[in-house]
Amino acid sequence: MVPLTVRYWIHFLCLFLFSCTKEVTIDIPAEEAKLVVDARIETNGAPLVLLMQSQYLYNPTDLASYFSSNITSATVTVTSGNNTYPLTLFSPSELPLESQITLAEMLNLELNALSFFPIKVYSTLDPTCKGEVGKSYTLGITYEGDQYNSTTSILAPVPLTSLSWIPDPENASFGLCLAVLTDPISQRNAYRWESKIITSVNGQPKDYRFRHGGSSYFNDEFFNGLTIDFDTRYPEKDTTYPSGFKRHFKYGDSVVIRFSHIEMPVYSYFDKMRSQMESNGSPFSSPVLIPSNISNGALGVWAGYSTWYDTLVCIP
Repeated sequence: MVPLTVRYWIHFLCLFLFSCTKEVTIDIPAEEAKLVVDARIETNGAPLVLLMQSQYLYNPTDLASYFSSNITSATVTVTSGNNTYPLTLFSPSELPLESQITLAEMLNLELNALSFFPIKVYSTLDPTCKGEVGKSYTLGITYEGDQYNSTTSILAPVPLTSLSWIPDPENASFGLCLAVLTDPISQRNAYRWESKIITSVNGQPKDYRFRHGGSSYFNDEFFNGLTIDFDTRYPEKDTTYPSGFKRHFKYGDSVVIRFSHIEMPVYSYFDKMRSQMESNGSPFSSPVLIPSNISNGALGVWAGYSTWYDTLVCIP
């Protein structure tokens, strides 16, 4: 039996603790809105610059709030060497088809859905302002009196040594793409892997744009200067395929591979972005600091892609 004096003190302590509790309201100050840049230039492609304004943590996160944050009052230029190109605003449907496709890839949208997005993007129709291997491009943005800059380069392309289709031993109608890469030893390198199936479906190519999975960005940290092989799946599920093969390439498919050589800061941005998205909502995850290569505290990335293409026919 617990002694009376001990029970008394336990009872007194409980009364003290519960009588002293009160509701505490914490006022979290709104963080100052920042410029968010999603910008890209690739080999033979025009620059595309999408500007947004960051949102307060507790603001609504629906599409309407996303569209309303689209910035259309900035002055944007791209400079390469002695040439400076002013960029103008376009609706997606006003862009040339190749730029529409690139924008759809940036936003991870189907091409036919792009026209329904009420956003504006900065670009140019000047045929001399396209990405060239070996050149650097400086993005300049003036917005509400502040200046933001970033420089990216179109590196020398790194080709894949070989591509082959490997049928699955359990179902030879489906298989994976096996790629062989010989990594240059002279420097640290980073890459992006994308694919699209151009096999005709109802008279049209299955994919109008390149598709990528969550691990499409990688670097040579563990294989610098070595030759490696890696297999890849189709980035999206095809619900008409049998269970277990929904991300496989089908026998007879024609697949275009786009392999891009990118700068390490560009890789770091997308790698950390992927980590944040994969851990979003997990109570056990650590906060991920996403780096930016834009000056003056802006968020986002100005990314140069040195692209290499090849076509794989899915036959053994």
